[in-house]
Amino acid sequence: MDYDAALTAALDRLHAEGRYRTFIDIARRQGQFPHAVWHRPDGTERPVTVWCGNDYLGMGQHPVVLAAMHEAIDAVGAGSGGTRNISGTTVYHKRLEAELADLHGKEAALVFTSAYIANDATLSTLRTLFPGLIVYSDRLNHASMIEGVRRGGGEKRVFRHNDLAHLRELLAADDPQAPRLIAFESIYSMDGDFGPIGAICDLAEEFGALTYLDEVHAVGMYGPRGGGVAERDGIMHRIDIVNGTLAKAFGVFGGYIAASARMVDAVRSYAPGFIFTTSLPPAVVAGAAASVAHLKADGSLRRAQQEQARVLKYRLRGLGLPIIDHGSHIVPLIVGDPRHTKILSDRLLEDFGIYVQPINYPTVPRGTERLRFTPSPVHGPEEMDALVRALDRLWGLCALNRADLAV
Repeated sequence: MDYDAALTAALDRLHAEGRYRTFIDIARRQGQFPHAVWHRPDGTERPVTVWCGNDYLGMGQHPVVLAAMHEAIDAVGAGSGGTRNISGTTVYHKRLEAELADLHGKEAALVFTSAYIANDATLSTLRTLFPGLIVYSDRLNHASMIEGVRRGGGEKRVFRHNDLAHLRELLAADDPQAPRLIAFESIYSMDGDFGPIGAICDLAEEFGALTYLDEVHAVGMYGPRGGGVAERDGIMHRIDIVNGTLAKAFGVFGGYIAASARMVDAVRSYAPGFIFTTSLPPAVVAGAAASVAHLKADGSLRRAQQEQARVLKYRLRGLGLPIIDHGSHIVPLIVGDPRHTKILSDRLLEDFGIYVQPINYPTVPRGTERLRFTPSPVHGPEEMDALVRALDRLWGLCALNRADLAV
């Protein structure tokens, strides 16, 4: 086989469909978020404004977080030195897990190297802990959840997105004695819509199922202390396992689960993705713990972010641009064609110094390609004005439809 020719053909297909992913070399400016420096391929630099970052609240530059990281690195150095059972457990890791357990009202928490790994490792391990487990998974669950369910083997049922009737039908059709788990998200990041957490918990109780809730896009963002949508809705106690990230609203890095002490202990003891991975560096863990603690006590950034999202949606809707608005902090702008999406992204960057990545298939279905904006408290009126003006101009230049496409 000509392996190089096969690789070239595979990459050429992506280019032809307008789906080839380009990695832009961006260096954010500490103390000046959302501004960054774009290191261009020709060796030159250009200032840009980042509109697609997941550091939703700007905590990656917060003085409380930076001070905690500096203190930890000065005290213990850079790396953790090993896996959690080989010198990789520190006072910083234990402090963070205590903060996270408290955040979600659970007995314990377990920190992983990312939320992807936390989902993958936990969901695949649950099949070992509960032989014969049937997993009921929302069709739009994140790739990490899908992979974890797949790797665990065994029976799975995929229910139509947020379709409670379909979920009930699937639950009712299976052996009532079999162990079951319903896996779903609180906020689905591509459309920004909410999962019906309370209603799914009702079904879980009726059919004797465990609940597994991914709150990755909600932790730090919703609820009185940033515990997520389940905290906002007063139903955290009905969730058996919560998955979250430290890399979005908390502004640092890593992922975790929170659950009962027995559940966490079992996952800790059986999950290869936890056991055989070097633990997060103490400085990272210290910064994350400081961020979690700060956002528990201070809700001002959450409120400011929600206001920024509301204003951006209002202004884009006023231009007749086809946004999706489910009331969350995520602002998807539907373009509907991968080539046009790439053109808009490239022109925003080149002509206006605005950085937002195109989102194409397979991340979203064909025909729903989009730009996804994540406004934050660090985006000021000038940045907002510049974005709206640029989109208005480019939308017209690309001859894209307006009001009749609004979602």
